[in-house]
Amino acid sequence: MARATSFAPAPRPPLFNRSSVGLKQWGKLFMPCSLTKFGVNSLLLGGFRRSGLRLLVSGAAGTNGATADVAEGERAPRPYAWPDKKRPRVCILGGGFGGLYTALRLESLVWPDDKKPQVLLVDQSERFVFKPMLYELLSREVDMWEIAPRFSDLLANTGVQFFQDRVKLLQPFDHRGVNPPMGSTCGGYVHLESGLLLEYDWLVLALGAEAKVDVVPGAAEFALPFSTLEDACKVEEKLRTLERQYFAKDLPICIAVVGCGYSGVELAATVSERLQDKGIVQAINVDTVILPTAPPGNRDAALRVLASRKVQLLLGYFVRSIRRASNLRNLDNDVGAVNDLMALQDPERLVLDLQPAERGLKNKILEADLVLWTVGSKPLLPQLEPYDIPHELPLNGKGQAETDETLRVKGHPRIFAIGDAAALRDSKGKLLPATAQVAFQQADFTGWNIWAAINDRPLLPFRFQNLGEMMTLGTSDAAISPSFIEGLTLEGPLGHTARKLAYLARLPTDEHRLKVGISWLTKSAVDSVASLQSTLAKVLSGT
Repeated sequence: MARATSFAPAPRPPLFNRSSVGLKQWGKLFMPCSLTKFGVNSLLLGGFRRSGLRLLVSGAAGTNGATADVAEGERAPRPYAWPDKKRPRVCILGGGFGGLYTALRLESLVWPDDKKPQVLLVDQSERFVFKPMLYELLSREVDMWEIAPRFSDLLANTGVQFFQDRVKLLQPFDHRGVNPPMGSTCGGYVHLESGLLLEYDWLVLALGAEAKVDVVPGAAEFALPFSTLEDACKVEEKLRTLERQYFAKDLPICIAVVGCGYSGVELAATVSERLQDKGIVQAINVDTVILPTAPPGNRDAALRVLASRKVQLLLGYFVRSIRRASNLRNLDNDVGAVNDLMALQDPERLVLDLQPAERGLKNKILEADLVLWTVGSKPLLPQLEPYDIPHELPLNGKGQAETDETLRVKGHPRIFAIGDAAALRDSKGKLLPATAQVAFQQADFTGWNIWAAINDRPLLPFRFQNLGEMMTLGTSDAAISPSFIEGLTLEGPLGHTARKLAYLARLPTDEHRLKVGISWLTKSAVDSVASLQSTLAKVLSGT
């Protein structure tokens, strides 16, 4: 998931309409053309073979006739009719930081009347999720609507259309060297699981990535990832169940967090604060330090908070397997006796087999009631290519689309890729991290570059500006290290307040930002009154 976001202004490309989005201070098928003219008959046929469909296209040049022969149990493709046949069509796949903010950026720009694009945003969820604040759902600092508003609400006052659907197949043909007829701008097709067939002129790939939990035996079955709203809800439900089950018996809840990057550390801090002395939190990391890429100030602040909450750090270990205690049998020597004892005490408990990654350490057997997995992710792009036409998009070893400096996919002048779906390197040749602030800045430039491409203007090269990193460490604790003041780290309540204000400024629309701001201010006032009443009660009882 996005690990850290920034809070200082980033340079914006020109022609920004200052009255629309309000993020500047924080950096912020209808088939109108003949398919045969573009040489894509084999492309469509290949794509539909994969899904059990066969699309039969008339071979006569200049005709639009198309019929579908549908296999049993499959849906016939339904071409989507864009409202305006003349204005450019922009299809954005994925509604995270990259996708949603690109749509809002396009909406904010000043367009000639006949060139303002029709924008269609597709996401499998009905809600946009402000992922850096998912931890606050577990600490109950925020309500779901505050950090996961519905797309329909966010886009209600814009010209952006939203489809809740899942992308099934991409069929670009801008890379084939076939120029469309004069007056046509077809760039390719997107197939949705609902059966809709979207024709586009410009495509933005912002599908992000999903948690990779199948890297060790038992992880996919027993560990819970924490990268989506659905993940957060599952973790919250599991914690509530454990609290009801264990607190009544006065037994501690054992939580294992795998990974000590930003997500793992923030989870460990949040869960340990929630459980307090009724829980045991153990964090496992293959490195011998936590937050290996973080600024020293953030790392030091995190170490202090984790130590104060008695979080056990198991550094220099990786998880070899995860199993249920009830599935274990007698193993060699003392480990077998420990496993048998676990199975007798609670057969539903999980057992993690830890193997040292450093010399001098010994194997460990760890038991837990809940395993939270924060290691690894995989982009969704490789799943969208036809089986018989592989590698149409240039992907790196991680499955991310390779882009040029203007954020266009290499070899595909009509496709942009941003966020976790894209592989872009900085001036030093280092791959940009999969963070919220990278996606946020890329969305800004992508919107501008689509404007430039439609209006025959030069595209801007993307330059990432690292504005610093911040993390939550609990309900009144956080750490912020801005890049523009070397050595400065804001910690504790001050860091917590600054982080919430920074994220408030990053929320998608002015209307939503206002509602959330009022809600947070009200909660803060109520908490202050409650704290004052508690203090007065203690003083009065003492007298």
